[in-house]
Amino acid sequence: MFRFLEYLLIAGSIAVLLVISHWIGQQAFSWMPFQATAEAQRVDDLFSFLVSIGAFIFLGLVGIMVYSVIFFRASPADYSEGHPSRGDVKLEILWTATPTLLVMWIAFQSFNIYQQLDILGLKQIVHFHTPLESEPAYAAPVSENPKGASQTIDVFAKQWDWSFRYPNNVISNELHLPVNRSTRLNMNAQEVIHGFYVPEFRLKQDIVPKRDIDVVVTPIRAGKYKLKDSQFSGTYFALMEADVYVESLEKYNQWLAQTASKATTVENQAVAEHIQPSKTLFKSGWYTVAPAQSTIANEKKVNNDT
Repeated sequence: MFRFLEYLLIAGSIAVLLVISHWIGQQAFSWMPFQATAEAQRVDDLFSFLVSIGAFIFLGLVGIMVYSVIFFRASPADYSEGHPSRGDVKLEILWTATPTLLVMWIAFQSFNIYQQLDILGLKQIVHFHTPLESEPAYAAPVSENPKGASQTIDVFAKQWDWSFRYPNNVISNELHLPVNRSTRLNMNAQEVIHGFYVPEFRLKQDIVPKRDIDVVVTPIRAGKYKLKDSQFSGTYFALMEADVYVESLEKYNQWLAQTASKATTVENQAVAEHIQPSKTLFKSGWYTVAPAQSTIANEKKVNNDT
């Protein structure tokens, strides 16, 4: 009877731990920035699952330690040794099989979410037709359930500047994306490894020089976001930022047409920092790459139109 009550108590404790751990995992959604892409939902699901697992393990171990301290305290005069755990076959199997099954389950969940991301088009090859310069600069229409991407935007990263090339060869230092449309980002790095990182997108992708890396994103929330370089790429990498605008298809097409009809300056924030006099007493002597000066984008196209 006592053994049955003991098992019942253990089962009840595990059930309580599962409920509490699941609740903590649900709270993890509020720890992250709000979701701005369809891909972010899958990533947050995995993060919540890992938090639930971690909470269950942590609370379970703490609970066992507290229970042992309360009910199995040895008297001051007791110098006998405790029950030896070494050589216990059942215990060895338990603490070997449990982590193995846990890791396999996490791997399964990760693979499952990765497969869901693939359905959104992360690995599908899509050929985007670039319109001629005489044609209006509008985004290509997509179906209600697009398997690939509605358009392709080239992303160029260099020390220390972002630039983006849109359809009709429009170039800007701002990233504009139409909401509820899948967009393929073709990423290129000029000299060193950079990291494309937008927290609200849950997207952190390394960009390797001399290698095209394609990623498809599907923004679902309009707004202004900030693109940062997640990889240390040199002295001014902290200044390597760009504004990201997610807007309606109508506003996106309007901005694209306006930008194509006028020359814009692609500014490099690192230039202003580089020309500032040094504020340190001693120079390190370390070699620093001079950032590229600001350039005029779309100037040739405007001149041709005029």
